[in-house]
Amino acid sequence: DRTFIEWDKDDIDALGLMKVDILALGMLTCIRKGFDLLARHEGLNIGLADVPREDKAVYDMLCKGDSIGVFQVESRAQMNMLPHLRPRKFYDLVIEVAIVRPGPIQGDMVHPYLRRRAGEEKVSFPSPSSEHGPPDELHRVLGKTLGVPLFQEQAMSLAMVAAKFSEAEANRLRRAMATFRHLGTIGEFETMMVERMCARGYARDFAQHCFEQIKGFGSYGFPESHAASFAQLVYVSAWLKRRHPAVFACALLNAQPMGFYAPAQIVRDAREHGVEIRSVDVNHSFWDNSLERADDGSLALRLGFRQIGGLVEAEMVRLIDARDKNFETLESCAARAGLSARGLKILADADAFRSCRALSRAAEKMLDRRAALWAARRLPGTKSLPLFAAANVEELGAEPDPELPDLRIGEEVVADYQTLRLSLRAHPMRILRPVFAREHFIRASDLPSCPDDAWRKTAGLVIVRQRPGNGKMIFITLEDETGVINVALYSTLFELYRKPVMASRLMAVEGRVQKSWAGVVHLLARRVYDRSDELLRLSENPRATRNPEICSARHPRNMRVIPKSRDFH
Repeated sequence: DRTFIEWDKDDIDALGLMKVDILALGMLTCIRKGFDLLARHEGLNIGLADVPREDKAVYDMLCKGDSIGVFQVESRAQMNMLPHLRPRKFYDLVIEVAIVRPGPIQGDMVHPYLRRRAGEEKVSFPSPSSEHGPPDELHRVLGKTLGVPLFQEQAMSLAMVAAKFSEAEANRLRRAMATFRHLGTIGEFETMMVERMCARGYARDFAQHCFEQIKGFGSYGFPESHAASFAQLVYVSAWLKRRHPAVFACALLNAQPMGFYAPAQIVRDAREHGVEIRSVDVNHSFWDNSLERADDGSLALRLGFRQIGGLVEAEMVRLIDARDKNFETLESCAARAGLSARGLKILADADAFRSCRALSRAAEKMLDRRAALWAARRLPGTKSLPLFAAANVEELGAEPDPELPDLRIGEEVVADYQTLRLSLRAHPMRILRPVFAREHFIRASDLPSCPDDAWRKTAGLVIVRQRPGNGKMIFITLEDETGVINVALYSTLFELYRKPVMASRLMAVEGRVQKSWAGVVHLLARRVYDRSDELLRLSENPRATRNPEICSARHPRNMRVIPKSRDFH
């Protein structure tokens, strides 16, 4: 019985009504799920306010740019900034959240702040003439940020203190910043601010620079309170990742879709942090990803049915309810759970029956993907009456199991990616490495040891593309069997390589290695190639490997097996 009325935010302000922005943040869901898992598996009942503060190990992890999945600081720009900023306390995270924004970047605030923080530039606070104000008036405004305005409140305070804007004028300046809309009229305040600051004794070039910094907020700048709220979620999610990596990975997968990275990268990162990953299985999985106790007492992550594309949750809930004891065969699973033919085939295709045995009692081999698909296809339809279905199953039991050839590793990986969007067996680039090694392509793990400015070739699956709205660079993240490769491409070259940049699922890049003093390494691309056709080799006819003339033989699982990248602007 509520009435909803849509108002323009400026009208609400004019009427004096309170306006509250409510953000739907996926990370809040992830953290809640993580806390639930901690309570269930570790007996640790905590909330946001109970997470141990200022954990040195958490900051050590962030200083290395190890932040995949962590709220707000998992983007390419943030991961590059972390080793430069080197956060050691909570307020550093507030700065981190606010500084990688178009406002501070376009206002030329980032590099001055970093230089001052590193001790490479003196922290200075120009002052007005003695008759116009105290010498430390700007220290009170900009002291926390080393003399560089990083927050919207500082921009308005700077105008009020240094240029003596009234409250009404400062409020008009706030509106002119036009956050989110790029319709600001902030240029109207340039003369007012610069001339007033000069009249009070500030140098004209300093006054002009201050206005340019404030002007940067017209694109996008954070209020300090907003940055502090986000920093709290940065710290909590980083704490979960560092102290409870299995819990964090499980919660992150169950909160998808969110963030920069697909399930394949989340799982790879969890493995690199020592988490054991277990495959989807009809006898052990639930709809959501879950945690199991490993032999060494740690928590292992069991992939859930939700990771399999095309499954119906209600049908899987029915399967779980029927699992009072383990399903010994695919046939018993189908009968007890009342699975549809479609659901049964999807599970078999996802290799989810490995804990089951073949129906033939002579067979001790567990059901692999190919055998399970064969069994699923010969099973009587689910519409059969129980009596006839049981008779048919008995007849099937008397039928000898066919000698099916094993799938090759490439075919297994292709099938994994098609059904689960990831593979626990191998990375596609590991299988294709001989192809690229012959062409002298290096791996992600080789890049850090390359000399600065060295010309190198590398290749990988495209997992993220980013093109900041007004930026001069396009950023691409590739992944191979050893890690991620950070690629930067000048926008001036984008038009030349638009097709491979936008269409590649497997991309090859040639360019110069660039290293920063903080240890950040990326490849500045000069040439880009679409090598997606190489993915056909994963499941091509084996004869094609021996005879290049038969390369037209294609497997139904084609190169579109690799999920699309996550692209951001």
